[in-house]
Amino acid sequence: MKKNTYLDNLGKKALVASKSIVNLTEQTKNKTLKDYIIEIKKNKNKLLQANKKDIQQARIKKIKENIIDRSILNDDRIESIIKSIKEVIKLKDPTKKIISSWKRPNGLTIQRVTMPIGIIGVIYEARPNVTADISILCFKSGNCAILRGGTEAFHSNTILAELFRKVLKKNKINPDCIQLINKTNRENVDYLLSNMKSYIDVIVPRGGKGLVKKVLELSKVPVIGHLEGLCHVYVDRYADLEMAKKIVFNAKLRRTSICGAAETLLINNKIINTHLKPILNMLDENNCEIIGDKTVKKYFPKAKLAKEKDWKTEYLDSIISVKIVKNIEEAIDHIKKYGTNHTESIITNSKKSAEKFLNEITSSIVMHNTSTQFADGYEFGLGAEVGISTNKLHPRGPVGLEQLTTYKYIVKGTGQIRP
Repeated sequence: MKKNTYLDNLGKKALVASKSIVNLTEQTKNKTLKDYIIEIKKNKNKLLQANKKDIQQARIKKIKENIIDRSILNDDRIESIIKSIKEVIKLKDPTKKIISSWKRPNGLTIQRVTMPIGIIGVIYEARPNVTADISILCFKSGNCAILRGGTEAFHSNTILAELFRKVLKKNKINPDCIQLINKTNRENVDYLLSNMKSYIDVIVPRGGKGLVKKVLELSKVPVIGHLEGLCHVYVDRYADLEMAKKIVFNAKLRRTSICGAAETLLINNKIINTHLKPILNMLDENNCEIIGDKTVKKYFPKAKLAKEKDWKTEYLDSIISVKIVKNIEEAIDHIKKYGTNHTESIITNSKKSAEKFLNEITSSIVMHNTSTQFADGYEFGLGAEVGISTNKLHPRGPVGLEQLTTYKYIVKGTGQIRP
């Protein structure tokens, strides 16, 4: 691929910045984050105007409505950004922590100590809050970040990144700790993934399946993320009906466009006569399209008959696939066959059923009697998240401050040599 001087320069500047950020005190980091809150509040109207421009252009380009919804900023969403910053300020600096320490018979002392990953490349669509979330998390965990946001939130992202760089300068910190790629052509994404291994330690994709698939295929460095969020809710035979209705409604319909939204509902056949119709009627009355197996179709004729592909589909819309299962074993088997290792929830009052589900499901987040929409770093108390990881290797689940660190071994001796 042809050399990209613009991106190579971003990489070189990030390397320089990374040498200074590792020595910042927690006090300095928190002061910088507090200043960021002040700047966001001062520039709120400017940010809303920029976002209005983004949304207008997105509609002209006929971008999908669920993407537009994710891109919108309003008073509440700006307040959420500020809340996230406040939460991250409260959290301890995750670097330079001694995880474990021991002494060998030969007198050597060995410590396992946390350290930043280094330089993180993040490619994302919509959600301008991601610009703020990644900036604050990377900064406090001692990492530098090179950000490439989507065109649908270009102006909003630019302001949020510029404000952060402004407070870095104010606190005499190299502003290149956070850099936003301000060119929108797609060749930059390809180059970032395949030609910047010398600068970038890990890539985090946040967006639709197409984006994540491309990142996984092209990236020459490790990737933290997930391809799909095909989340399941299993209503066990021992589920309380009112609780089940409340949780299923929230898991599916609170926000249909997020990766933690439930896409498949599994219901135990022992409760068809008591739970099926009330739950499906509730979804139907709230304009949720129901796609079900033959048994669901028999008891709820309005449902569309499910095809094999429906069990593999992440709808990100007011659509849910519904299957009747014989028992908890069949529910677990279905999730293992069709799931994407994101988030699964069981609704039951049986301790035995709950323990079986929680122990045997290997997804990155497994829940009991609660909504899958809690699959979120802020809700986990992490302050914010870079994304959700379904990788089996570190990290898994919401990726917050601590997950943006790795570790090294520090070995101290008094002149020992190996015989």
